[in-house]
Amino acid sequence: MKRLVVFCLFIIFSGCKNEKEAENGKHHKTEIEYSSVKIEPILEDDSLSIRALELIGNNIAFAANNGTFGMYNNTDKTWRTNVQKFDTIIPEYRAVASTDTDFFMLSVGSPALLYKTGDSGAMELVYKEEHEKAFYDAMAFWNNREGIAMGDPTNNCISIIITRDEGKTWQKLSCDILPEVIDGEAAFAASNSNIAIEGDKTWILTGGMKSRIYFSPDKGETWEVFDTPLIEGKPTTGGYSMDFYDENLGIILGGDYTNPDGNTGNKAITKDGGKAWELIAEGKEPGYKSSVRFIPNSGGEKIIATGFSGISVSKDSGNTWKQISEEGFYTLRFKNDSVAYAAGKGRIAKLTFK
Repeated sequence: MKRLVVFCLFIIFSGCKNEKEAENGKHHKTEIEYSSVKIEPILEDDSLSIRALELIGNNIAFAANNGTFGMYNNTDKTWRTNVQKFDTIIPEYRAVASTDTDFFMLSVGSPALLYKTGDSGAMELVYKEEHEKAFYDAMAFWNNREGIAMGDPTNNCISIIITRDEGKTWQKLSCDILPEVIDGEAAFAASNSNIAIEGDKTWILTGGMKSRIYFSPDKGETWEVFDTPLIEGKPTTGGYSMDFYDENLGIILGGDYTNPDGNTGNKAITKDGGKAWELIAEGKEPGYKSSVRFIPNSGGEKIIATGFSGISVSKDSGNTWKQISEEGFYTLRFKNDSVAYAAGKGRIAKLTFK
């Protein structure tokens, strides 16, 4: 089965490319109302907690707890799933990414394990980090050769690993080139959305005792850090998710998952590329959410946020929100301006907005 799953992933990669922003009309507004959402489960398994999924052309790949990963063929509506262990360890995967030719998945905890689709017909281990504090949260690619993953600090800086050779090898950045971490600052592996990329520019969101934005203008060569106004001071507070519509407009969202109704200090927006952030919808819904995404084609005005408490939409760049479903998900990715896929406890679903 392992060889079959990876073979099917290769078929997906060879048959499609990631959609380009120019093709989906990212900078044109849409007429969809977003007043309701139709939710159609496409995978149901109560044993799974799915916090990372990747849209690969018309298909979906995911990795989760219990060492489970798989892909959905949207043409024939079938799943191929498998388990990737490391010796006797059954990893929990919370970060995934893809290029035009490969799928990647990264585990939380120690040892940190990063796998890619390999030439041998099986998933290949391309990075391992054995440190008691190792805990990776998110992963993304700038292009087919260069990618980045981030995690909690193991020293006096956040953990960042980078590949420049199509994901075949990964190197951890030295703390000498990264801002020093603040005591208790870490990140949440809640939805694989701690990293945002626009061109060569990269943003990383942290949380916990301090919630900040790390920014690199040059694909991880140099870094600076900016404060956010999000709630902080506890291990469970701060930013959980981030998205950028373009290189200037971005949003961060989170709160405190132990206080899901808390709606102050949990939503902020930037209009200058992450240097300055302004709180929005203070004291208003929604409360804690684990995933936020700009809706394609909306000019940056329309935003979807989801968490275990339901799905909310904003039509005015986050100033006001409306809950459109009480069904909860951990993470969400858009296929186009009306269809998204979301994952959570025990399921993956297709979401059609109306």
